[in-house]
Amino acid sequence: MAVVATGGTGRPEKREAIARAATAVFGREGYVRASMDAIAAEAKVSKRTVYNHFADKETLFLSVALHNSAELTERIAALMARYLDRVVDLRQDLVDLAVERARAVLSAGDHGALGRAIRAEVTNIPADVLEAWLDAGPIASQRDLARHFTTLADRGLLAFDDAALAAEQYTLLTFHGVAERSFWGALPVADEEVARIAADGVEAFLRIYRAPAAG
Repeated sequence: MAVVATGGTGRPEKREAIARAATAVFGREGYVRASMDAIAAEAKVSKRTVYNHFADKETLFLSVALHNSAELTERIAALMARYLDRVVDLRQDLVDLAVERARAVLSAGDHGALGRAIRAEVTNIPADVLEAWLDAGPIASQRDLARHFTTLADRGLLAFDDAALAAEQYTLLTFHGVAERSFWGALPVADEEVARIAADGVEAFLRIYRAPAAG
């Protein structure tokens, strides 16, 4: 695993400026084409300052990828808690979660651009960096969703043999249509279309996974 931080003595505000600049440059240029010179210019610091904080491009990329992934994962986790911790109307809460989750991804800005760059250059991203990004982001969100679904099954609202598969199916049915139409946030999708995809997806999901006792 690549090391995230170098333990340098540079100022924290410089490190934050470099991380913001790297997020923008990697999102715009991709991993291969992005250079430490371009990142230094974006951050308005010297290249030596960049290397005082990050040993090399891979370390910098891993650092910003994990940070951005964790931020979006935390935002989605908060949405899951809001809509799934105290379910009153199962269908509506699942639809609302799907809509808000899609909006979170579509409005991710530079965070979203970095995710698109990773997906576009997946074969060029170091394997340990890709694995760490997936584990901190998409996989973490799916684990969290599976935990919530297990709680809903314990309440008699959902029924399944595999919580992880149920979470995967929910994501495929309610989110990936929006992701594909927007090219993972690069293009806007009308609110009405996001809502339609969410509602249709939840309807299909509940036909498979709603517990019989839930009606």
